[in-house]
Amino acid sequence: MRLTLILLTLTTTAPAQWTIQQSHTTASLRGIHALGNGIAWASGTAGTVLRTTDDGTTWQTCTTPPEAEKLDFRGIQAFDANTAIVMSSGKGDLSRLYKTTDACKSWKLLSTNKDPDGFWDALQFQHADFGLFSMPGNGIIIGDPLERSFEVKVTMNIPNAKPPTTEGEAWFIYDPKCFPAQNDEAVFAASNSSLIVFGQSRFMFGTGGKSGARIISSGLLVGGVSSDIATAVTVPMAHGTDSAGVFSLFAMNRQNIVAVGGDYQKPNDPTGTAAFTKDGGKTWTAAATPPHGYRSAVAYSPTTKTWITVGPNGTDISTDDGKNWQPLKPSPSDQPDADQNWNALSLPFVVGPKGRIGKLNPTTPKP
Repeated sequence: MRLTLILLTLTTTAPAQWTIQQSHTTASLRGIHALGNGIAWASGTAGTVLRTTDDGTTWQTCTTPPEAEKLDFRGIQAFDANTAIVMSSGKGDLSRLYKTTDACKSWKLLSTNKDPDGFWDALQFQHADFGLFSMPGNGIIIGDPLERSFEVKVTMNIPNAKPPTTEGEAWFIYDPKCFPAQNDEAVFAASNSSLIVFGQSRFMFGTGGKSGARIISSGLLVGGVSSDIATAVTVPMAHGTDSAGVFSLFAMNRQNIVAVGGDYQKPNDPTGTAAFTKDGGKTWTAAATPPHGYRSAVAYSPTTKTWITVGPNGTDISTDDGKNWQPLKPSPSDQPDADQNWNALSLPFVVGPKGRIGKLNPTTPKP
């Protein structure tokens, strides 16, 4: 779904924070993927891809993929210091996938959306082991509905296949009947985090629009084909307009999942900005104390056992698995707007407009 974020400021009420880093770009950044061990990749407008191998001390500006100078790279998924796949979002063939295996010196075009009405919103690979049927290397693309069905593509990393497959090299289209959409329903491409992948057996994504906010979960995937129609659950979050709904999901495990969002055209409105589930998505509960505005991304810090969510007007944290959120404000040593103007998260990094990159302080967050 197309969107433009409005950047506003708001005073918040608790200490915490992000250290602003030098990205050496003015691109609007929406894709970020931190692998650990100092490695992270970021992406954004004008075909921009960035890379760090020293925990953000320096950010390398990558070679622009071929014919990508005007593309908006909303999502990036990395596999090591040399290998990453970047996804652009846009109508029709403006939605593309590129892959590098040589630390972004060169890129290979993997796929182009051939439907003139198509629009890719999120790209996610399974990187963690979620137990039964988990297969690291599984990847999913979610796109806006085509003829009342969400576009869903899947890839698998199968090293023993003949010939062997590697990350993102071959994509298969789900049967459209598996993912029916309501009128005026879509997925938001705000932060590449409206989708989470659990493995061969399951993935889920959030939606929004005039029809309401929903979480849609896949059926069992066998041989690249879904065995049954996906399940959809209404989520108690902002809805009723094209700009409202679920914008980001994050799973601490298979049971504890948090959703954030709201209405991006009302960035200071806290109504319907977060919900959580403790049963793997069967039921969702609205946050008792929501984040203090629209939120485009959420993540969980296992080190501090804290949930973190960001948006245009600030940052919020939760220490009770999404039930209550508390706003943060910059500490005296931070820049005055360090909490604001953020698009996407992959801890410890956060990215935003005009090349904005922040890194979470090691002791953050503590309310």
